[in-house]
Amino acid sequence: MEDQTVIIVGAGTSGLATAACLHRQSIPYTILEREDCSASLWKKYAYDRLHLHLVKQICELPHMPFPSSYPRYVPKNLFIQYLDDYVSRFNINPLYGRRVELADYDEINNKWVVKARNVNSDETEEYSARFLVVASGGSCDPFTPDIDGLSSSTAEVFHSTRYKNGKPYSGKHVLVVGCGNSGMEIALDLANHGAKTSIVIRI
Repeated sequence: MEDQTVIIVGAGTSGLATAACLHRQSIPYTILEREDCSASLWKKYAYDRLHLHLVKQICELPHMPFPSSYPRYVPKNLFIQYLDDYVSRFNINPLYGRRVELADYDEINNKWVVKARNVNSDETEEYSARFLVVASGGSCDPFTPDIDGLSSSTAEVFHSTRYKNGKPYSGKHVLVVGCGNSGMEIALDLANHGAKTSIVIRI
């Protein structure tokens, strides 16, 4: 068991921001991240044309503004560079490959006990801290709804987290399900690459 003042679950933008604020206050912490990198949603599961949808002044993390050379709406590659620089500046060192399986509050000792599976060794590790910050995000697990006929379809079917760009789909019929930010941008990207794009919208 390892003791810290704070355990942070997740090394996405919220987890990194929390770590930086704790670092500035010299408060010891541990970040547990199930992936093999920080900001995995941006680095591994985002499409190429992705930009921040808000102006950069609203999206910067605490204690480190975006470089003045960055455009008003920051593209994916520059945002990833910013996050990597942020990790370096605040000396953030997540424990990667740790999938949190249990978090239980010990009322006798007034601390959180967190059990995490080391995905590399398959061993269970135990951590304890006075405070627990859950920064795993609201979209950390891709969800594909169960649609009649989908499992027997011969067409290529995949979640938006696997989409990179529309180049492989030029001239092909593609159906996008959903009209959130990702759905609308992916549909536009497909059309720009010459795909015959349709979109299904739930009203």
